[in-house]
Amino acid sequence: METPTQASVEEAAAAIVQAFRANDRDAYFGTFAEDATFVFHPEQHRLNDRASYERAWDSWRAEGWAVLDCVSRDALIQCYPGMAVFTHTVDTTVDPGDGSAERSTERETIVFRTEGDGLIAVHEHLSTVPGE
Repeated sequence: METPTQASVEEAAAAIVQAFRANDRDAYFGTFAEDATFVFHPEQHRLNDRASYERAWDSWRAEGWAVLDCVSRDALIQCYPGMAVFTHTVDTTVDPGDGSAERSTERETIVFRTEGDGLIAVHEHLSTVPGE
């Protein structure tokens, strides 16, 4: 089982952040496995697969929600045979649908597994940062 490189994890994580920032639904969800799970602190329940998250995303977008900016910082990458864990702080600005800009600073963990010659995300966990 091959161990991902730091560079491959950085590239995979950057693709997620870039697609999210661009509101590029297809590119964003294309970075996640169909069976990926998602835990987001604002949501009441874990999203047990990508399709569940896609439905939530579509409902937010229908209400006018949009990402205005997303910046990753303070990354930590841990590589293991067949997988990697990417943890970072993410500064995000969104329009909640009313034309305003809401800013948040959160911690995010993304778990990747190797797939073919690349990486695919299988879990994403978003949590608040105390004091921010």
